[in-house]
Amino acid sequence: MTIREELELREQSLLARESSWSIRSQGRERPEEESDMRTCYMRDRDRILHCKSFRRMKHKTQVFLAPEGDHYRTRLTHTLEVAQIARTIARVLRLNEDLTEAIALGHDLGHTPFGHAGERVLNRLSPFGFTHENQSVRVVSRIENGGRGLNLTFEVRDGIANHSMSAMPCTEEGKVVRLADKIAYINHDIDDAIRAKIIAEDDLPLAPRDVLGHSFRERINGLVHDVINTSRKEGSVQLSPEYLKAMMDLRAAMFQSVYIGSEAKKEEKKAENMIGALYGEFIRDPEKWLPDIHKARLLSGEEKPEILVCDYIASMSDNYAMQLYTDIFIPKRWSIM
Repeated sequence: MTIREELELREQSLLARESSWSIRSQGRERPEEESDMRTCYMRDRDRILHCKSFRRMKHKTQVFLAPEGDHYRTRLTHTLEVAQIARTIARVLRLNEDLTEAIALGHDLGHTPFGHAGERVLNRLSPFGFTHENQSVRVVSRIENGGRGLNLTFEVRDGIANHSMSAMPCTEEGKVVRLADKIAYINHDIDDAIRAKIIAEDDLPLAPRDVLGHSFRERINGLVHDVINTSRKEGSVQLSPEYLKAMMDLRAAMFQSVYIGSEAKKEEKKAENMIGALYGEFIRDPEKWLPDIHKARLLSGEEKPEILVCDYIASMSDNYAMQLYTDIFIPKRWSIM
């Protein structure tokens, strides 16, 4: 018996009936030989952790575009906070932690530079639309590993594709990440906004704070406890109606005071113009600008140029997009050497 088989047997004895045992996975897009040491979900987690798209998230905006200071969240630190919250919930509910962590680490791989500002521009300009959820699936299926993708299991891809509140994953582990994402970003965005002196704790509406707590720590703790207690009672991962409403009320308050029109967003229009200009330039001459991996698909007719241009732009870090924009559109001083 291999170590992997021992781990699969351990899952069956320790994990809850409604959890996703590795041995019951619906499999990968392309069949491949199993590892002798790691379950399929352990391999998926490791593949995501080691991929280039994961590393680039450290230079992608969460809320604050190019903030001065080292303590503001980036897309990467957001992802790590989601993974930590999700694993805590999964462990207590006896769900598959490896699957949960793989989904959490991969859920935002397709995010654009400059956060949701870049996403809005690409969604508006591309005739095929653009969402970071679908792009994250493209990253792991069509872009990473020289265009071969990471060949992840169905359950991980499903969790990544359906982590927004308007969707519902097919596994309990995916449902954990779906909620952990909201628990993380609403609360750490409040924490960052308070640090930036855009809002104060007392500026937030009182009613949801009376339910969730009056500090970052209290709110995270309260929401995690509520997910666990409600899920145990109902037999499926969910928040109680009271806590869900309070969380969404805080989210609405953040849209009103931080996400739209605040000091944190004053440079966002410039970022949108930058992404729009890059998109327009690349569409005008995709053969000139697209990297080799995308150019090959363009020349073969395998995919539309609008999709490939979105692939290229979405892969950029904030810094790379700004440098490329400068190189293309900002004139350089001429001098005689």
